[in-house]
Amino acid sequence: MTRPVRTVVAPQPSFSTSFIQTGEIRAHDEITLGFRLDGRLLERRVEVGDSVSQGQLLASLGSETSENQLSSTRADLVSARVAEQMAATNLRRMKALMPKGAISRVQLDNAISEWQSAASHLQTSENSLKNAQNNLSWSRLTSPAAGVITQVSASAGQVVSAGQTIVTLAESNRKDAVFDLSEAQAGALKSSAIFNVSLLSEPSVQVPGVVRDLSPQSDPQTRTWRVRVALDNPPPAMILGASVLGQLPETGQRTIRLPASALTEADGHPAVFVVNMKTLRLERRKVVIGKFSVSDIYLISGVAPGDTVVTAGVSKLREGELVSPGEVAE
Repeated sequence: MTRPVRTVVAPQPSFSTSFIQTGEIRAHDEITLGFRLDGRLLERRVEVGDSVSQGQLLASLGSETSENQLSSTRADLVSARVAEQMAATNLRRMKALMPKGAISRVQLDNAISEWQSAASHLQTSENSLKNAQNNLSWSRLTSPAAGVITQVSASAGQVVSAGQTIVTLAESNRKDAVFDLSEAQAGALKSSAIFNVSLLSEPSVQVPGVVRDLSPQSDPQTRTWRVRVALDNPPPAMILGASVLGQLPETGQRTIRLPASALTEADGHPAVFVVNMKTLRLERRKVVIGKFSVSDIYLISGVAPGDTVVTAGVSKLREGELVSPGEVAE
């Protein structure tokens, strides 16, 4: 008796898509900028999206204390210079009198000691002045390079600490696509993988990208790994913050995709039933599976393109059984 079976024709082998993931466009180089000092934020001159030039003032702290410190160190420096000049003059006088026996050796040694002390105080005062000048300059936050402000993290009137982020600067025009991957996706990702990145709102806008870096550990809240993909000359439509779709083609062997329902076993090995279209009898073939999902299997070998493979009821079939392919799908 001929048994009707449901079948599918094995397609041509191809690279399957490893995964498709949504992400966003971010700047290739982002710098978080903050003050080196604690203080009260007096003003912030930029907002998100502003273009800035190198050296442009971004924000400033209240500088009364730094200005007072600078005035004090300047006065101390003037005093130290006068003291050093007087000690140097006295030392020259003592050196001139010593050969004539007008002074004792002890008086000359004291003059040398006083000049050395005055010279050291002068050096300390000069260093203190440099530090005071630096402190005053550090109350002004300037841009280290030309770019675009992508984030502001503090407002005027707020008391901030040293190193606290005030603004974030996108330093260059280069852009990355940023994706958050699952553990399986991150584990399968290769450093040389090439993504195809397209705009979510307009899929026709596409650009290739290469993996730039992968986070070494997962986010503690989402348990995902962040990957940055460097884009090759992205189009203007891919603005910062735009949502994109990243597709990663498989770079390994080509596989033939079949429904998972076609899978059976032969002597403990994966197998499928193939219909011999000349005799209409079943052949059980061992196969090698490259990978699988809930609905599909991807075969490396065992099935050739054009073979008619049974996709339903395989647990009840026997090799050599006469069948009638009732449904054949490409």
